[in-house]
Amino acid sequence: MSQPRPTTDHQPSTDAARVAWQDAPTRTLEVSGVRFRYRELGPRGGVPVVFLHHLTAVLDDWDPRVVDGLAAHHHVITFDNRGVGGSSGSVPSTVQEMAADAAMFIRGLGHEKVDLLGFSLGGGVAQFVTLQNPDLVRKAIFTGTGPAGAGGLDKMVRIAGLAYLKAALTFSDPRNFLFFPRTPEGRRAAKAYLTRLKERTADRDERISLQAMGAQLRAIVDAGRQQPQDLGVIDKPVLVANGDADLMVASEHSADIARRIPGAQLVIYPGSGHGGIFQYHEQFVPTALAFLAS
Repeated sequence: MSQPRPTTDHQPSTDAARVAWQDAPTRTLEVSGVRFRYRELGPRGGVPVVFLHHLTAVLDDWDPRVVDGLAAHHHVITFDNRGVGGSSGSVPSTVQEMAADAAMFIRGLGHEKVDLLGFSLGGGVAQFVTLQNPDLVRKAIFTGTGPAGAGGLDKMVRIAGLAYLKAALTFSDPRNFLFFPRTPEGRRAAKAYLTRLKERTADRDERISLQAMGAQLRAIVDAGRQQPQDLGVIDKPVLVANGDADLMVASEHSADIARRIPGAQLVIYPGSGHGGIFQYHEQFVPTALAFLAS
């Protein structure tokens, strides 16, 4: 049976490698009836690094320092998965289905081998992409995430709900409470991170809908209640990173992933939480670059 041909409304320019994240054009790609919104930047020709983002996130929620840092040396691709931001359709009910959609998008762009960088929910999606499509993934970076079957993920609804309530009462962003510790250093890191997210002022993405956010939460809870996956079958180089005080996904779950994947590297950033890679972006980016180049 022939496969549906993907369609795109933009083609990469020869100047794409010189574009910064705040100016990267937003493109669309239609594959099997789903219209994915994405951006790409960095030098072409090598193995692309595909970013998979967190609960409630859209394209504009990636830290520019992380994207630009990796795009200085790699072809970087970020996208909204099905039902998120500007992408069409409805958010799937399981992380496994999200992973299938991610693989469909990647192959729709014409790539047969990629590196993955997944953060939080995106880290869970990246795990399943790697498990379901071992031929597609060269290397993977799992950050701020835990494995399927990890205890405590069923508490995510309460944790997120409390943070959103605090944010509403203080007229602030819930990531102040979810991603960073409430210490002087953590507060400064949160302010700097949220300021960086505003650097892009034009061609911004659509915000996630409440329906889509609810579906993502249900998928996370479902993943937490699943039987653990056999991560030992992953024979790819893997880097795992997190903060030492992750409120959303207990930091020991990241360590558990690293223990279960042969040869995986583990980096834990002190005095940081779920957003440890953003708080420590000046350390994380060189670590990620060295891992991808090794």
